[in-house]
Amino acid sequence: MVWRTLPALVIALILLQQSQAGNWPQWRGPTLDGISPEKALPVSWDRQTNITWELALPEFSGSTPIIWGDSIFLNVADGADLYLWCVDRENGEVRWKRSLGQGNVKMRKQNMSSPSPVTDGQSVFVMTGTGILKSFTLDGEPLWNRDIQKDYGKFGLNHGYASSPLLHQGDLFIQVLHGMKTDDPSYVLRVDGADGKTLWKVERPTDAIRESPDSYTTPTLAPTAKGQELVITGGDSATGHDLATGRELWRVNGFNPTNNPYFRVVASPVVAGGLIYVPTRVKPLMAIRPGGRGDVSQSHRVWSFENGPDVPTPVSDGTFFYSVSDKGIMWCLDAKSGRQVWGGVRLKPGTYSSSPVLADGKIYVSNEDGVTTVVMAGPHFRILSENPLDDYCLSSPAISDGQIFIRTAERLFCIGQRRR
Repeated sequence: MVWRTLPALVIALILLQQSQAGNWPQWRGPTLDGISPEKALPVSWDRQTNITWELALPEFSGSTPIIWGDSIFLNVADGADLYLWCVDRENGEVRWKRSLGQGNVKMRKQNMSSPSPVTDGQSVFVMTGTGILKSFTLDGEPLWNRDIQKDYGKFGLNHGYASSPLLHQGDLFIQVLHGMKTDDPSYVLRVDGADGKTLWKVERPTDAIRESPDSYTTPTLAPTAKGQELVITGGDSATGHDLATGRELWRVNGFNPTNNPYFRVVASPVVAGGLIYVPTRVKPLMAIRPGGRGDVSQSHRVWSFENGPDVPTPVSDGTFFYSVSDKGIMWCLDAKSGRQVWGGVRLKPGTYSSSPVLADGKIYVSNEDGVTTVVMAGPHFRILSENPLDDYCLSSPAISDGQIFIRTAERLFCIGQRRR
């Protein structure tokens, strides 16, 4: 692709322009960390107030809406069928639907629409829990398709596949970390975004037992003095990989100190301020330094925390680190030292599966009852508002051009007025 011929500085400038343009191209947004640079965002809403439009949806999903320009992309389950929808952001009308195949099943909080789409503004890519990976133009024209399970074997996660692809420099990075229902090895892929062909496939070994090899996380990138590294978490460890070859560069073990056989990992890694934050199943949440080589389990640990999340992925601006537990207990730590700034504070009672988003000096946190609490960011805890949508919600908020998009089981809501 043309991305590979561009100098690094040019790519960085393009990505910066994309971020400033208000796109939300991947699950964790323009910088892969759940942070938006936008200002003057809505703070208060409900079903009657500050809703620009709402779109009826056929079924629940943990997948987050992805936004590029005037288009919103959704991974949608409808009975046994799976689709990619493109929605007009101006009026909330569906422009087109494209089939992603059949085989949708419900597995507790999961169905086969859980992975979020990704886009670079040229193509949109989507993967399903059934292993179908497809690429389309933004107008819905099919480009290529793959069946990852057909190519590399059945997925063996206890609750179904849910990791979203990572899109970087035109290629997709896909992890399949499993073990509860298979003896096949876990692996990581780099797939060419232009034609769907595998550029490399590397096994990702683990000593984890029973369900503990299963990982529902999404890969991320960590900048180092030697270049960017791919970060993979799950299977009781975190690993850094060479982007060009997939080769494992470093590994940190010790994320399951009691060798719990049911230590599957849901919350994804976060990179901020030169550190990688790795959640596990509540404890330990660990901050580590990237850029090592070999087993750096001792040398690259910076701090650990015993009250991390299970499902919601934390967010950090590099100064403060914010974590929300599944029970809605929120913590703010010093991002460099792990020192508690404030914490143990209960948000609106309920179960929290959505990941918090940081924008405009505020943290937006949605619970499964569809209530989004807006908390002031920084060293002093303060709830600014509690905003009910009265519907089941697993998806994380997305922010674009002054608007907030929240997906519930029955609706996609566009909140606030668009700023161009």
